[in-house]
Amino acid sequence: MNDLQNIVSHFSIDGTLSDIKPLGTGLINDSYQVTTIEKDKPDYVLQRINHTIFQNVDMLQENIETVTSHIRNKLEERKEEDIDRKVLKFIPAKNGKHYYFDSSNYWRIMIFIPHAKTYETVNPEYSYYAGVAFGGFQSMLADIPVQLGETIPNFHNMEFRLHQLHEATEVNMTGRLSEVQFYINEIEKRTDEMCKAERFYREGKLPKRVCHCDTKVNNMMFDEDGKVLCVIDLDTVMPSFIFSDYGDFLRTAANTGNEDDKDLGKVNFNMDIFKAFTKGYLESAKSFLTQIEIENLPYAAMLFPYMQCVRFLTDYLNGDTYYKIEYPEHNLVRTKAQFKLLQSVEAHVTEMEEYIKDCL
Repeated sequence: MNDLQNIVSHFSIDGTLSDIKPLGTGLINDSYQVTTIEKDKPDYVLQRINHTIFQNVDMLQENIETVTSHIRNKLEERKEEDIDRKVLKFIPAKNGKHYYFDSSNYWRIMIFIPHAKTYETVNPEYSYYAGVAFGGFQSMLADIPVQLGETIPNFHNMEFRLHQLHEATEVNMTGRLSEVQFYINEIEKRTDEMCKAERFYREGKLPKRVCHCDTKVNNMMFDEDGKVLCVIDLDTVMPSFIFSDYGDFLRTAANTGNEDDKDLGKVNFNMDIFKAFTKGYLESAKSFLTQIEIENLPYAAMLFPYMQCVRFLTDYLNGDTYYKIEYPEHNLVRTKAQFKLLQSVEAHVTEMEEYIKDCL
């Protein structure tokens, strides 16, 4: 407690510190709720930044400050009410930076949003809310005047992920190549199609946008009436194709099974989730999307199971050095489940295209 109090003392908070206690169960950063004594003063969220994943903390915090300031300006222009609950607000450290370094860890503080909550529920209703929220998030940032940095370089670069797989197959460190040759062949069949985003970008046909890059239902805050307040967890906000936010949400939310389901009969693509999310997303985002972005939304739905299949398979061939495993074949089971999801998405492409036309 005393150590955390010392950390907080390096920030310009408003109010007298009362208590600090753990907040949430985040997998990346450690979070604490900082309460103040005065009722008219805000509470805060103290976070220890995982600088193993986010190695350029200056860039990370500069990205977040740029994005939240731009959104706040948009909300003020619209004369929105309750703006402090609709966009995150970070408190500068007394050293003038947007974080404090204690010689071993990086820390930041933001204002705690009162009377707000997150949901883990994935159903058509909340998928629609997610579509509206993440489409709106992209829309507000479509005209941001500065270039953000990549907090995780090549995070959703399909060509890069395939290059990693090709290196793993050449080395065959664990001798597992022969048992996965079927999946290698299936991945190779789809290489040209799945790398078209990077190809379109080089040809000047496809723009990069400011994207969230971690689109989950629980990365939104809701008010007491169940309305979306704001998008949270902004560490992965960076330039990407809009397919990142659209496709990554569907990969997890529209999967009827688990990411590592051994029973492939349970793994299918849920079109009700697809339709709800797509409806909400297009309502918020269609004002700035180009024709090529809209036409390739079904491609985005295929891209992310394919990408995750490649990543799990690469890790399996490399000896399970990246993803945590619970048993020796865990990454292979994940590979098979993602490939089954990909096949299910592919079977729905025509239906997805028709639904998107109806939405427009």
